[in-house]
Amino acid sequence: MSEYFLRAKLFKTKKRLGQNFLVDESVIDRIIEEVAEEDTVLEIGPGAGFVTENIVKKAKKVYAVEIDEDAIDALAHIRSKNFHLIHNDILKTQLKDLEDTTFKVVANIPYYITSPILVHLLGEIDDLNNDNRNRISEIILMVQWEVAQRLVANENSPSKQYGLLSILTQFNADVELIQKVGRKSFYPAPKVDSALVKITINKEPRVKVEDYAFLRRVIKASFATRRKNLKNSLINGGFPKDAVSKTLTDLSFSENTRGETLSIKSFAQLSEELRKNVQTN
Repeated sequence: MSEYFLRAKLFKTKKRLGQNFLVDESVIDRIIEEVAEEDTVLEIGPGAGFVTENIVKKAKKVYAVEIDEDAIDALAHIRSKNFHLIHNDILKTQLKDLEDTTFKVVANIPYYITSPILVHLLGEIDDLNNDNRNRISEIILMVQWEVAQRLVANENSPSKQYGLLSILTQFNADVELIQKVGRKSFYPAPKVDSALVKITINKEPRVKVEDYAFLRRVIKASFATRRKNLKNSLINGGFPKDAVSKTLTDLSFSENTRGETLSIKSFAQLSEELRKNVQTN
């Protein structure tokens, strides 16, 4: 039984905050491997501080954002000049307010707010100059196994995995599955397995289009009704029927094509062609 497990049992975890503390020393060590001495780290939801106290020993500087008052008290044992503890909601925290630098983000976050946190850190696909994303080099993220599969999925993955979250994450980044993490690596143990994922931010978006807001509309409509084909999904999404039909013909897309079979590059082609046809319709 690990020291982390014994310490976690003393902490009054809160189900409403989705608190499941990582107590597996080997997984904690694997996270620390991703941190370099020159890194300024932003840790989201440090909890009892098991990962935090190891990062502080290695990184140049560590900012930890925690919403739980009991966790704030538990983190008081970490005394270091390079450690800055912020009592706040990460969704209300802007990286520019912490420091004008580039951050490596480490996060073991409540699974029910994974998507909002990723949007907060990465911005939507039409938010080209998102200030948070521009200040991040990498995100080392612990997520539910099912979510990890969605983050790394592409058009060749099972259709249930590839969707809006896949494209949102990969639009400005490369996503890599580091390892699967079993439920027994946490206390209290969740009902599902987890995974450690690395998101490496790119300087440029994966594709270039004339109108990113239009592209976002196209992608959102394409995944809104998975049982419908691309033609019906786009029409239901408010795009003119004639423009949609002409676009699919121009691109040699079958009317039975579904959104989950299109790559990000194909969505860009679809968006550009549809935008032209809508304008001339």
